[in-house]
Amino acid sequence: MIKPHKFHIPVMGIGFTLDTPLKVSHLGIDSVVSLVDDLILEKLRKMYSEKYQIPYQEISRKVEDFRAKRITSYLNMLQSLAQNKFDELKQSALEASAEGSQKIKEYMDLLPDGSQIKNDFKAIGNKYLHVDEVSQWLKANLSMGSIDVNIMTKVDKDNFSKGEKLPVEYNDAHAALRGYAESDLESTIILSAGMNQRLFAYMEKFSDFYPNEEGYIKKKIAIKVSDYRSALIQGKLLAKRGIWVSEYRIESGLNCGGHAFATDGYLLGPVLDEFKVKRNELSTTLNEIVMQALMQKGLSIPRQALPIKITAQGGVGTADESQFLMDYYQIDSVGWGSPFLLVEEATTVDDSTRQKLINATEEDIYLSDISPLGVPFNNLRGNTKDLEKMALIADNNPGSACPKRYVALNTEYNVQGMCTASRQYQRIKIKELENEKLSPLTFNQRFKKIVEKSCTCVGLGTSALLAHNLDTKVEGPGVSVCPGPNMAYFSKLMSMKQMIDHIYGRDNVIVRNDRPNMFIKELKIYVDYLKDKLEKSKEDVSNKQKKYLMTFSNNLKEGINYYNQLFTDLKDNFQKEKDIILRDLELSKQKLQLISLEIEKLP
Repeated sequence: MIKPHKFHIPVMGIGFTLDTPLKVSHLGIDSVVSLVDDLILEKLRKMYSEKYQIPYQEISRKVEDFRAKRITSYLNMLQSLAQNKFDELKQSALEASAEGSQKIKEYMDLLPDGSQIKNDFKAIGNKYLHVDEVSQWLKANLSMGSIDVNIMTKVDKDNFSKGEKLPVEYNDAHAALRGYAESDLESTIILSAGMNQRLFAYMEKFSDFYPNEEGYIKKKIAIKVSDYRSALIQGKLLAKRGIWVSEYRIESGLNCGGHAFATDGYLLGPVLDEFKVKRNELSTTLNEIVMQALMQKGLSIPRQALPIKITAQGGVGTADESQFLMDYYQIDSVGWGSPFLLVEEATTVDDSTRQKLINATEEDIYLSDISPLGVPFNNLRGNTKDLEKMALIADNNPGSACPKRYVALNTEYNVQGMCTASRQYQRIKIKELENEKLSPLTFNQRFKKIVEKSCTCVGLGTSALLAHNLDTKVEGPGVSVCPGPNMAYFSKLMSMKQMIDHIYGRDNVIVRNDRPNMFIKELKIYVDYLKDKLEKSKEDVSNKQKKYLMTFSNNLKEGINYYNQLFTDLKDNFQKEKDIILRDLELSKQKLQLISLEIEKLP
């Protein structure tokens, strides 16, 4: 069945899209649920069970394999409730009532103009059909949005019971994978944050990840990547196990929300171009490998080659940009993330945080080092979790109580692991610092690096609890939020219809006229990122670091040349802003030349 929409809502934080499928799936919109925090999932399951009068039995930590069971139970509940809403929508089309007509009209109005489904439905309305015929048409043509899930593969902490390390399948990411695999969902699991070969091997245990003879896969795999090489490597690793990657979700390395996995200066445009050129090669190569692996395992061999979807996200902000990605780079779906944080009908955000997002400027959204994972993190200045952190530092009591331990991955002092944002870890580090007898300046610099880490695994989920008026005794009230830089250009609350009309070019919700093109914005962020890397390397640079900086710079130069050629040659797209785009490219080129000269002068 053809997807009704040309966009999807990616995972945002831990809690912001936890119940998004319940809000948008019946409208045919795909969205993604984070599987990091099983405690919040359990709290939401209890809340929705009470709301919809569903029998509820608590899954406490005393239950064996509680994490996987909580995830399975929550996802099954989401699936059931979303399916009920979708069935009600289809039934409403058969009812001769104003309310029924309004529900189906809402579904149709949101579809892109020119949609075959929309046109066919109008045609049906112009001729008399029996109820059974209309029902059959609805069944054949209307589809729910997919309830997809996300696992950060590196967030795979070992777990212990009574001091004994549990088997690897009880690791956090493994248990989350099992929770999804044992659910009723027929959807996609998006793997992000790099490779985890043990997790890849664990997938082989679940039959839902394998295709049948018709090529149908109940639970598909998508991998979030920022370059072609990564896609090919991970695709091959899984294909050799008989696991097919159905989608490569290309995300801008820096012009995105959440953790920013910077490439070595490879920009989104050239990356997308490589996928466009090599898409058939990728498909052919991986199909050969997966078919051989399935044969060796004695499993069903699909009669035809398995298909690949290429999707993209990160910084998209206008209908022109979205359509250009689909037309020029042949992208199958475009991810629209941060702007949906201002759509109450789509995401779950507490009122105070939404207001901060509305007021946010470019200076308020910055690339920080607050993540305990040690990966650059897009942060909103003045968020309440950071204010909470700074108050603890001022009170000479830095660090988090670490109530959930999802990123307690540092085993420097403890085999069970510590989070670098935890009070326990920071106290040890500060004590070591005090014993080094450093100068006040050096001490303060290193002290700041220790205490800047924030408890994001709690903060990124708390907003959902506050929005639903649920207990935050374990988490505390502090909220972390991780919008992409594009958030600065969306500055008002929006209805679902307004946002989707904006995506499809039927409306414009951006009131500012100074928003740069998404490719230019990413380029500027990358140039600033390189400049920052250079400054940090000046004190003590190695040959390896200098080589890295030079490679990064050269890749950016090639990217600028690519964009110059691209925008110069375009005849139909971005004509109004072409002069500004070419001017900005020239300014970035000049800035990069100065940085390159500094890199060359490094000893």
